[in-house]
Amino acid sequence: MFYYFGRKKQTAKHYPKPIYDKIIEPFAGSAAYSLLGSNWEKEIFLIEKDKRVADIWHWLIGEATPEKISALPDLTVGEKSTEFLHIIHAVTKMAFAYKTIKATPVLIRNWEISKRHMAENLHKVKHWKIVCGDYSSAPAEEATWFIDPPYQNQGKLGYAWSAAMLDYTELARWVKSRKGQVICCEGGEANYLPFRPLVINKGVAGRQSKELLYYKVCGDVEERGIQAQLRDHDSARQADHVEDRPL
Repeated sequence: MFYYFGRKKQTAKHYPKPIYDKIIEPFAGSAAYSLLGSNWEKEIFLIEKDKRVADIWHWLIGEATPEKISALPDLTVGEKSTEFLHIIHAVTKMAFAYKTIKATPVLIRNWEISKRHMAENLHKVKHWKIVCGDYSSAPAEEATWFIDPPYQNQGKLGYAWSAAMLDYTELARWVKSRKGQVICCEGGEANYLPFRPLVINKGVAGRQSKELLYYKVCGDVEERGIQAQLRDHDSARQADHVEDRPL
């Protein structure tokens, strides 16, 4: 919905499609998976530990209108801002540590695009629910779980609640205990779950990053389409490289 470090806007299409009527994202971020295609029409439940991010969602789901979003002030080159919504549009690993940011042409472009995107897609999120809390507070429901935690090897970078603060052994136990369709994202050489390769992201300056997937389906739902889901996933691995760049 908005620019966010590590968001899945470019790679969301490679993950298995939801087979339940409810999607739960316990590491919400900008919720790119829930916004993909017609996914947004389902019952969406977001959990976000960073209150600043959760507050953005509370505003979008609640009082925001397309007119209010369009009326948000534009930025000018060199201008300094303390607004968190501006800061995260820098799309950098260090953004969450900044209290003030200086507007650059790139940040200004990102902000302009994001304002337009939020205004045009606002209607999609009005029935969603957002809770500020830890992933472990998620309801124990049978649903499509899209779990996108801070990646294991990122250390203290990227988020206010970083990888350095996560117990990945406990996270693995929790992921395995979910019922329904479970999609867990990772990257690099993460090893706390039996991940399989998903796709290679091609970033700036030719840098590449490997996206990984843990996937299981269990519960009372009929296994309709599950094999097709796995075929879709394997096809995604053969797809052209995805360029991980702002819009």
